[in-house]
Amino acid sequence: MLTVLRPVVVGLDGSLESLAAADWAAREALRRGLPLRLVHAYEGLTPEASRLPELEAPRSWAAGILRGAMDRINERYPQLRLSADQISRPATDTLVRAGEEAELLVLGSRALSGFYGFTAGSVALATVARATRPVVLVRAGRTSEDERLPDAEGRPSARAPYREVVVGVDTSHPCEEVLGFAFENAALRNAPLRVVHTCRPPGLLGAANAEAEVIARRTAEQALAAATGPWREKFPTVRVCDVVQSGRPVPQLLREAEDAGLLVVGREHRPAGLGVRTGPVAHAVMHHVRCPVAIVPHA
Repeated sequence: MLTVLRPVVVGLDGSLESLAAADWAAREALRRGLPLRLVHAYEGLTPEASRLPELEAPRSWAAGILRGAMDRINERYPQLRLSADQISRPATDTLVRAGEEAELLVLGSRALSGFYGFTAGSVALATVARATRPVVLVRAGRTSEDERLPDAEGRPSARAPYREVVVGVDTSHPCEEVLGFAFENAALRNAPLRVVHTCRPPGLLGAANAEAEVIARRTAEQALAAATGPWREKFPTVRVCDVVQSGRPVPQLLREAEDAGLLVVGREHRPAGLGVRTGPVAHAVMHHVRCPVAIVPHA
């Protein structure tokens, strides 16, 4: 039976962020042995509008986005199987549909502030909230050297070992998809994997609180070990470090991901009719983590 390979798909809009996403997606496609598909949505390309001369300039600009990105990728990664599509549909609908057919979808993300980051109406945030497959967000300026540790002299190097993959896990919810994605990516990079779980501190006082916190942490460690156990057996070469801390998950993940090459978090996939949202943890790390962030939908 012929196996159909899902491509890595990257959404392009001509920004520096989307070009960084295209570079990251190209390297990821090579790591996975998959083709890369470039997608640009342009709502002006309807059959009726195609004959309007006043749309010639924006039409040429839109086509130039794909041509420029294809030339860039072909020059930097000539061994990559590459395709490109310009689609006449709203951007979010286009990216969500393309992501359904992809191994993962890669998008550019903006600067670290409320105004320049993900706003409620942004294409990236809306796409993440509706996607049924993993989505990776990449900042402008990210290079292949940023994925790796510095060399022996402390300089950026494309030959040094990969930085660790960090994954945030909530053992009270299903996390198989999230852990599977994190272990797979650590294995692809031969990188260490840091599994982070934050447990809620007990609402007690004094010595009783200290004892209750020890019990709570021990219980959380056991739950995390049970969740990661099957994946450790499936990926025996991955070096895993379990981290259990009391407190709030977002500050903990931000600290753990400071030197990471990739952060993986989950997002609950909501059935149609229940609305779309990213969840507080995914929303926070998308705004504040500098390394690429993978958001993995789960049941």
